Amino acid sequence: MPTLGKSYFYVKKIGLSEATVRTRLNRLIEEKYIQIVAVSNPIKLGFEIVGNIRIHVEIKKMDKIIKELKKLKPLWFIVQTTGGTGIDTEFVVKSLDELNELIFDKINKIDGIVRTETSLFLKYIKREYDWGTALEQDRKP
Repeated sequence: MPTLGKSYFYVKKIGLSEATVRTRLNRLIEEKYIQIVAVSNPIKLGFEIVGNIRIHVEIKKMDKIIKELKKLKPLWFIVQTTGGTGIDTEFVVKSLDELNELIFDKINKIDGIVRTETSLFLKYIKREYDWGTALEQDRKP
């Protein structure tokens, strides 16, 4: 998908009005097909510690656990998984004290969490969000 800065060019090229494109774009956003965000590098923004936490849970308590995890601001990414853990999250915090508080005072006190495994990100190697759509990948040139 082109960047928004190039959108006017594409609107003219495909012959649609800006209002039509805006309406379609708003529908895609409302139906949660897309989000339009600026992706920042949390380390450069002052968050000293970035990483992921794999959370092993009692499956019968999954809905309650997810509800509680969604309230925790440092957890910016939460997914339900296969493979024995149940939930994977990514977090950003400013210090080891904040990480300690997140893991021991907040996450591990949620009923139904069995244990957690934390990994810290040392460096971003590849971080791209331009994967297109599955339909584009099926098309042959």
